[in-house]
Amino acid sequence: MRGVRVEFPNIGISFHNISSGFEIFGFYIAFYGVIIALGMMMGYFVAVWQAKKTGQKTETYLDFALYAIFISVLGARIYYVIFSWDRYKDNLWEIFNLRGGGLAIYGGVIAAVITALVYCKIKKINFGLLADTACLGLVTGQIIGRWGNFFNCEAFGGYAGSHLLAMKLPWSVARTHMSESSIKIMEQYVVDNSILVHPTFLYESLWNIGVLLFLIWYSKKKRFHGEVFLLYLIGYGLGRVWIEGLRTDQLFLWGTILPVSQVLSALMVVASGVLIVVLRKKSIVIEK
Repeated sequence: MRGVRVEFPNIGISFHNISSGFEIFGFYIAFYGVIIALGMMMGYFVAVWQAKKTGQKTETYLDFALYAIFISVLGARIYYVIFSWDRYKDNLWEIFNLRGGGLAIYGGVIAAVITALVYCKIKKINFGLLADTACLGLVTGQIIGRWGNFFNCEAFGGYAGSHLLAMKLPWSVARTHMSESSIKIMEQYVVDNSILVHPTFLYESLWNIGVLLFLIWYSKKKRFHGEVFLLYLIGYGLGRVWIEGLRTDQLFLWGTILPVSQVLSALMVVASGVLIVVLRKKSIVIEK
């Protein structure tokens, strides 16, 4: 995809030549990958900043990141493939074609948590403390990483009409990032071969900025190790419950019309809320 015009007409912003990548010595580099890498790097720096503030060894987070980044990408791919199996079942080699797209954030989050549990067990580190620190880096990476979707003109929602942040895309581009059912619904809103959609990648990025600021503020008030991480799961989950409902490219639970990320988000919010209540009632307070 090259030279796409992307507009936000209701706020007077227009981009005339959005490309999904660039070439260096004949090798194509996708902006999506560059932005994901930038998000990971900035996430690491934020985690290290928080570690210094709380008197932890910063080397711990470099060591952890070396494992977590690779395994998270793997997890994000596995999650996507599992819930998009019809796309890959007749061409298994396509599973390994990461340049063709197909990473799901929740798969990366799940893989990162599993990695953290194993890492803390081996290194004899408090999981709650590491999770509280690392989740600030994780949400930072999500804030930045979502902008990769902008360059791919993907991860958007349904018809936005006169909504303030409505994003205008060429219909020929938009339809390639939508499910068949969404295409049938959205065709009626096409005007001059363009469509106005909700920029859900932008909504999620802005929402996560709010989550990050709240977590930084609350980290000084937490009652037990792991509370900030649980609040991250609640904050991020609430955003995804709302935003996932707008998306036109949802992954569904097998044999249902339930968006898997929306269901997972709702369960995560409830479970995390219950854990916070239980742990607070037990008066598990950090020893000063």
